[in-house]
Amino acid sequence: MTKLPLAFAVLFLSAGVAVAQTPAAPAAPVAPLAPAAPAAPALTPSGDVIDTLKASGRFTTFLKASDLVGLTAFVKGLPAVTVLAPSDAAFALLPAGEVDRLLAQANRPELQKLVLRHLINARVPFETFKGAVTTAPTLGGEAVQLSGDQPPTIGGARVSQVDVNAANGVVHVLDRVILAPAA
Repeated sequence: MTKLPLAFAVLFLSAGVAVAQTPAAPAAPVAPLAPAAPAAPALTPSGDVIDTLKASGRFTTFLKASDLVGLTAFVKGLPAVTVLAPSDAAFALLPAGEVDRLLAQANRPELQKLVLRHLINARVPFETFKGAVTTAPTLGGEAVQLSGDQPPTIGGARVSQVDVNAANGVVHVLDRVILAPAA
């Protein structure tokens, strides 16, 4: 009986030596990792929703669009509003020349619709749609889908920061511009 455990020990050790002596397969080439983009600083409340966006310096395109179509003072005067705020980085993801086209005088009706598509005439904190999918009417008259999954999305755009509570509403920061529904 003592020979059987000894035989297993010899077999086990010799197998380990054989495996250790097998040349390793060449490693597959690995692409170098791109450096991670630095995370944008968190948006912090600073007065009303417009002042909060201005103070961050990361929403200049959205604010310019709002100014050009005469909605900035209107939004500041709303008692309860939700701003679905695309950052400047979100606008940069649009096709080349699209931002300039939208900001052109001839396209103000389209630009106004775009800004209104990012405004809800009520406070809609994340808690109201967390873990659910619902819709909310925008000031442009279109319904926007709110998905409280992880990560949350609004109108197909990922929400990078929820619930920035300002004096007259709440801001949700988006990583994309919500575009018009396909016709």
